[in-house]
Amino acid sequence: MRLKVTIARGMAMAAALLPTAALAHTGVGHTSGFMHGFAHPISGLDHILAMIMVGVFAWLLGGRALWLVPATFVLVMAIGGVLGVAGIEVPYVETGIALSVVVLGVVVALGVKAPVAMAMGLVGLFAIFHGHAHGAEMPEDAGSLAYAAGFMIATALLHAAGIGIGLLIGKVSESYGPAVVRTAGGAAAVAGVGLLTGVL
Repeated sequence: MRLKVTIARGMAMAAALLPTAALAHTGVGHTSGFMHGFAHPISGLDHILAMIMVGVFAWLLGGRALWLVPATFVLVMAIGGVLGVAGIEVPYVETGIALSVVVLGVVVALGVKAPVAMAMGLVGLFAIFHGHAHGAEMPEDAGSLAYAAGFMIATALLHAAGIGIGLLIGKVSESYGPAVVRTAGGAAAVAGVGLLTGVL
């Protein structure tokens, strides 16, 4: 019974985030300070799916990967954010973000057991695109440190949610858990294709 309540609460929280999915990269609205930086990663379906898949991927790998993979993403994303704020161009940012959802979704769906260093390299590559998008969309009047702290903390929380989802799925049962993880990864990859093609 407790498991059903936990799942229901998680779905309700996810549903609450979805109505703002279309606002992540429109440049509409006043964005400044910690709260706006915090809101940016959770205001787009692409960011949410990628961050959660990073967390689930880290959970699948286990051990040191549980903290090294998400930490790598957050740190490299900060570098990407600096590039965006500085106006240094990174090609194909939106494509890279959409591809991150596809690739990470496929990695989770296939249950890829990559070496930790390879996993860190993969998520680090995609973190550049996500960070650049956050930095480039920060308006001139925003407090850069507060804004950056906001989007880094929100990202870390989404990673933690992904790890939590992995743990929750793992508790469902040893027989059904892997199938649920693979289905979630597959669904994320399909959504990534939708983002890549402009359908979503």
